[in-house]
Amino acid sequence: MKKFVVLLTLILLSALSVNADTSEVINGKAIIEAQNKIDEIGFKLLNSNGIEHRMVFDFNTKNVKNAFSRDRDRQIVMYRGLYNRLNSDDEIAAVLSHEISHTVDSYDGIFRGYFSQLSYAFASKKFEYKADKKAVDYMVNAGYNPVAFIVVMSKTFTQERYDWYSSHPLSTKRMMEVYEYIYNKYPEYLVNNKYKNDLYYQNFLLTSKENRAKFQKKIESNSKGQVNYL
Repeated sequence: MKKFVVLLTLILLSALSVNADTSEVINGKAIIEAQNKIDEIGFKLLNSNGIEHRMVFDFNTKNVKNAFSRDRDRQIVMYRGLYNRLNSDDEIAAVLSHEISHTVDSYDGIFRGYFSQLSYAFASKKFEYKADKKAVDYMVNAGYNPVAFIVVMSKTFTQERYDWYSSHPLSTKRMMEVYEYIYNKYPEYLVNNKYKNDLYYQNFLLTSKENRAKFQKKIESNSKGQVNYL
């Protein structure tokens, strides 16, 4: 019986030791390195854009493909599942820039975060489009390539069948709005597009043919109206 207890104890200690070791490294990326990278890019975005509002960044080791901004303490959280899908500083900057925009909004309401949450509840899609476009500005001002935002959306955003019941617009609509915004405000990134051969950007071009045809008609007609993207 004593031998069994000793053996069981050794097994449990071994398991704890393995867990302790593997918790330090996630898919080849050290936790501290991931946190430092997110801090480096996040604070570069804040400083380069002259954002005077306080906010901090956190790398969360949960295997969830998501990031969010928390109004309560102005913390921007990126989960491991999403971080491990991002292949460059540009892509990390795209995610953080979007969440920074939401956090800035939390400071600007009459009742600060509480007002922003209420506003978001009634016009969530409007705030998502706003955050996407503001993210492009933040990225460019900090020296990041905004086309990476389209790449991130292409490879990580799901495609709902409809968006009338969702707090977010359809991903195809969001990508086209970002594409149009870059085209109009920062066209040099599309003329000299370093992502033109990227697998995920190529998929965006493939799946956005109809939407881009609509945009082309808008350009040719010199229209200032809103395109109803699909």
